[in-house]
Amino acid sequence: MAKSSHPYIVFAVSDGTGTTAERVTRAALTQFPQDVEVRRIGEVRTVEQVREVVQEAAHARALIVHTLVSPDLRQAMFEEGRRHHVHTLDLMGPLLERLSDLLGTPPLAQPGLYRLEDFNRRIEAVDFALRHDDGRNAEELVHAEIVLVGVSRTGKTPLSVYLAYRGWLVGNVPIVLGVNTPAVLSRLSPERVIGLTVDPVRLAQLRQARVRRISQLVSDYADLQHVRAEVVYALDLFHRHGWRVVDMTSKPVEEAAAEVVALVTGRSLEQRD
Repeated sequence: MAKSSHPYIVFAVSDGTGTTAERVTRAALTQFPQDVEVRRIGEVRTVEQVREVVQEAAHARALIVHTLVSPDLRQAMFEEGRRHHVHTLDLMGPLLERLSDLLGTPPLAQPGLYRLEDFNRRIEAVDFALRHDDGRNAEELVHAEIVLVGVSRTGKTPLSVYLAYRGWLVGNVPIVLGVNTPAVLSRLSPERVIGLTVDPVRLAQLRQARVRRISQLVSDYADLQHVRAEVVYALDLFHRHGWRVVDMTSKPVEEAAAEVVALVTGRSLEQRD
């Protein structure tokens, strides 16, 4: 094994992905100025794997921080650590024991459940976004965590899908000049509704590109004067309803998503993960 350039090493070990152990370790390390290498080791599901990890940690003179949910694996980690003089820190065991006392039931001790629940949440959210795209099933938007509104080509659909992939229940509703918005929007908390806007010149360019692909669109769809009127109409609507606004002009979807989540929750996008 090649010697690490870092004087301090921590193994973040888990019977799942190891993401939680690594994140907790890195969060704690922000309080220290030293340069520390964190190695994430996931899918540790057998006692033999525990032995191998401990032996590797002993060779590297590393600390082991783990989130093993299996009592047998946690015990093996403790015993192997003592045998090889490796310090081990159990992040999960004490919490599981306290929760078991509180809830009056033993933990399931099944690795990967958090990841499975997260996966199922994302599948549900993507399905929700597709069923509530472009104003469809509008009355069900009372169940949405975020509702995006804006005129055509402001990026409502790709932003909805991106947010859904990150686990948010999102719907979107088009704003059409002179047409009333669905009544359900007035029943939603203004904090849950985000208006999307784009610079009129850029928006006209986007629509012109779409017109070249879809000849059936109305003649003034990409007309700059008409586009300006639509944007002004939408911004006035946002203001009257108290909906916050995100300017999508030349903004990557990742950046727009982070801005939307911050407006809705006051938190960063990563805090849902």
